[in-house]
Amino acid sequence: MISKAVIVFLRAPEEGRVKTRLSRGLSNAFVLELYKAFVCDTLEALSLTGDKHLYFWPRGKEKTLQEWLGTQYQYFLQQGENIGQRMANAFVDIFKKGYDSALLVGTDIPELSTNLICLAYDALQTKDAVIGPSSDGGYYLIGFEKSAFSKNMFDGIDWSTSAVMDQTIKIMNRMSIRYGLLEEMNDIDTPADFNALIERVKKGGKAGKRTHRILDAYEDGYINYHTCVK
Repeated sequence: MISKAVIVFLRAPEEGRVKTRLSRGLSNAFVLELYKAFVCDTLEALSLTGDKHLYFWPRGKEKTLQEWLGTQYQYFLQQGENIGQRMANAFVDIFKKGYDSALLVGTDIPELSTNLICLAYDALQTKDAVIGPSSDGGYYLIGFEKSAFSKNMFDGIDWSTSAVMDQTIKIMNRMSIRYGLLEEMNDIDTPADFNALIERVKKGGKAGKRTHRILDAYEDGYINYHTCVK
């Protein structure tokens, strides 16, 4: 049987330390509850996919995450000096565990769906890698077949810039990595991103149920501080 894993990158839920750019226009308390909704909705979207491994930051927060999300997940500290090294090391770790293919996702795409994850795995049936581009020039998902993976694919990238996706594609082309592309999605990093999400949902766009609840609370002029159900 082909074994599949999903690597989830997340931060511990600490007020003022998650989605900090959102706090330029929204309160830290609201941003924390929004982030918690994003995380829980992401995990629900992944519930019917491969084995889930949660790679967290910062150090020393495993107990905090277990108390919040439960002990049904495996928690691992992210290792590396930048996001590229941390992602590369997570893939190395997962493939050492014996998985044949793995996806890595973040927790700031509230419109991520189970169907999209299934499409990513489908792409790996015929490709070496799969990428989900985000509207800010980065990507929200990246995945590899074990036989095609190399840590070198994360070298020489200008992380946290609009060049990430293009630079990654150039590296894959140079290494003759066959990749599939998913549909473009939207990270929620800034107040403008948040407002755009509200408008998409108003027009029928789909987001996780917890995100829907907190958006409704925001629109109604109050915050429900218990949006995230384990």
